[in-house]
Parts: sequence; C-alpha cells; structure tokens
Amino acid sequence: MNCRMMRKVLTISACCMMMLAAGTTTAEEDNARWLALKSMLYQDREIHDASGVLSLYAPDRAHDAAIVPVEITAEIPQTPERYIKSITLLIDKNPSPMAGVFELTPQSGIATIATRVRVNEYTYMRAIAEMNDGQLYMSSRFVKASGGCSAPSGKDQDAAMARLGKMKLKQLGALVPNEPNRVQLLISHPNNTGLQMDQLTRHYMPAHFVREIVVHYDDEPILSVKSDISLSEDPSIHFFYVPDGPGEFSVDVTDTDDNRFHGQWVVPKDAGT
Repeated sequence: MNCRMMRKVLTISACCMMMLAAGTTTAEEDNARWLALKSMLYQDREIHDASGVLSLYAPDRAHDAAIVPVEITAEIPQTPERYIKSITLLIDKNPSPMAGVFELTPQSGIATIATRVRVNEYTYMRAIAEMNDGQLYMSSRFVKASGGCSAPSGKDQDAAMARLGKMKLKQLGALVPNEPNRVQLLISHPNNTGLQMDQLTRHYMPAHFVREIVVHYDDEPILSVKSDISLSEDPSIHFFYVPDGPGEFSVDVTDTDDNRFHGQWVVPKDAGT
C-alpha cells in the first residue's frame, strides 16, 4: 500500500469521530466506517460473501488486546488455474485499519494465514481475498478488545533493539513432499506503534515497525506481506508451501527505519520429526 493510500485510510477515524459527535448510532457508525474503507480501497468493486472460499477466526473477546490471534483459513486449494492472489486483513477501528496485505502464489498450496494483531477498541475485523481473476470475497467477525495499540511493550526496549531483526523459521510437522506444509516465521522486532508511552520518560516512543516481508523457497516466491502498526510485537506468521523435497527458505524483512534483515534456512528431509 502506497503512502497516499495510507493517508486516505487514516482519515477515516477522524471522519467517524465527527459522525459520533453528531449523534450517529454505533451500528450506523460501524457501517459508515466500513463503507468509507471499502470506497478508499476497492472503489465500486463488488465484494462477495466468502463462504466456501475462506473464513476468518478471531476470539470473540480477546485475552490480551496487544496479542490477538487471527487465522484466515482458505477453503480452496491454490492451483495455477484458480488461486487466492492476496488477502487483506482490516481492523476497522484501529488507528491504521490496514493490518496487512498477504500476497500469495500457487506455490503456497493453500492460502491459510495465521498471525497476531493489536486491537484498539471493539471492532469488526475483515479478511478480504482477491482471486487471480480479480473477484473479491470477504469474511468478517466482531472482536471485543481494547487498548492494544497503546499497550506498553512486553520487553525492555534496549533488549528488544539488541535482538532486532533476528528470525526463526519452524517446520510444523514432518516434511511431506508435494503437499502443503505449514511453517511459522518469527521476527524479533518491537513493532512500536507510535502510540505507546515510555514508562520512564513519559514520552511517546516513535513508530518503528516491520513494513515488508518477502519469502522464497528454492527461489520460488511463496509469500510477501505489507504490514503496519497492527501486527503485534515480535511478528509471527504461519503460512504454507509445497516442497518437492528438501530445499532452502530465504526471508527478507524491511522496517520503517529502512533496516533490512535476511534469513536463510535449509529444510532437511526429516524436518519437523
């Protein structure tokens, strides 16, 4: 998402606050906010119900608003003829509603994605899939959580900076050639939102977060992510890939300070056993 689009999306919160001041009901405000987001991101394109294509899971009431688990489950396989090209995760009432855009390829096998996000207040969360033919499908749910975007970091900032950009990649289960295999990518990064206060200085910490992740397996593109402040501290992303045997992952991460991090992992035959 480019900077111009980000600025447009960020104006939605201010517009909705004015509607609330005018006496708009919560249901009307929720609908108006979504219609504004839809207009900004998709103009007049039709968005279909996602039943049979994908579903969105998040807890009805989050235990910790700064680390809310989310899973977007694809209900169709990724094939060269028909596949989910991208999934956009929106959190309507977050200061920046665009949590992430996950771009996928047929090499992922299945477009299921899991991650952890911050939720700032009771809100609708939406997963919008764009197919390779341009059709759009949406699954949504209401999540009760608040304060996630301004919640203090769970780690000392000096310790977090010392580990900045370190990554782990885990094969979840035994390697199964020519089938979708699930892996988890963990990135050490404070992902500061710009809304958190340093408890010692009482000053707001500058925003500093992961903005792009690119994953290859044996030089084939598997996943790329454009993210914002809504991804939690130490981002975690579960995704799938289809190996034809042992191979090598390559991951490149860029943050908002233009720091660049690179990781490589060989996936052996007995991975995950």
